[in-house]
Amino acid sequence: MSYVKIWIHAVWGTKKHERVLIKETRIQLFKHILENARKKEVYVDFINGDMEHVHCLLALSADMSISKTIQLLKGEAAYWANKNNLINTKLAWADEYFAVSVSESMIEKVRDYIRNQEDHHIRISFKNECEEFLKRYGFQGQG
Repeated sequence: MSYVKIWIHAVWGTKKHERVLIKETRIQLFKHILENARKKEVYVDFINGDMEHVHCLLALSADMSISKTIQLLKGEAAYWANKNNLINTKLAWADEYFAVSVSESMIEKVRDYIRNQEDHHIRISFKNECEEFLKRYGFQGQG
């Protein structure tokens, strides 16, 4: 048996940065993502977000890829939200996402960052946060 746990901080947004994830919607959506992840044996440690995006701290196991895991979480969540008329329009996610590894020693700091998304986005827009992430983690010039 292989023992693997790779921590990932993933972020994805709504298509065209539509601000459709009001607080009540987010609560229901995040609860569903956690339930679905459990059923699919994806360990989601913490999830939160704001009006147009989601932050997720998850652990990959030996047989999981980042792209398949993110697609599973994003795709199924949008399907469920639309089937259940969670929002007034169709929920669609942007194609791109952000994902970086997180060391075991930084897990609590990342949890705190994810936990405080509403307060964080009073001070900085999601667009500026994305630009900051791209710069901080060396993604400039990629793509």
